Amino acid sequence: MVSLPIRRTLALAAVVAAFGFISAITVLAHDIEEEEKRMTNHPYVGMWVTDDNNIRHELLPNGRYVEARGTRERAHEGQYWVNGDHIDYKDDTGFTADGDFRDDVLYHAGMVLRRK
Repeated sequence: MVSLPIRRTLALAAVVAAFGFISAITVLAHDIEEEEKRMTNHPYVGMWVTDDNNIRHELLPNGRYVEARGTRERAHEGQYWVNGDHIDYKDDTGFTADGDFRDDVLYHAGMVLRRK
């Protein structure tokens, strides 16, 4: 049988651990909110399409993207990062790609996408 002082110590340790976990989640959520606010006004957030409208990249303000191909509205989804005029993609399967923005045109994987 566990003595009362040990039970109290274990209970206190559990409370401290829970508080630490909640604090970490709160900080992470705040960081995500700040990033979304920053990206909302980012010049590259929005829809980018090929001239034939077959490929469509929607760059969301939360750092996620959705790529549509033809009639497949969610052909690929994942994260993106913009550094200057360069964009890196990582889809949810782990595939990576990149591109560059020049004169309000996105050059990506041999494709040319324009803002819609």
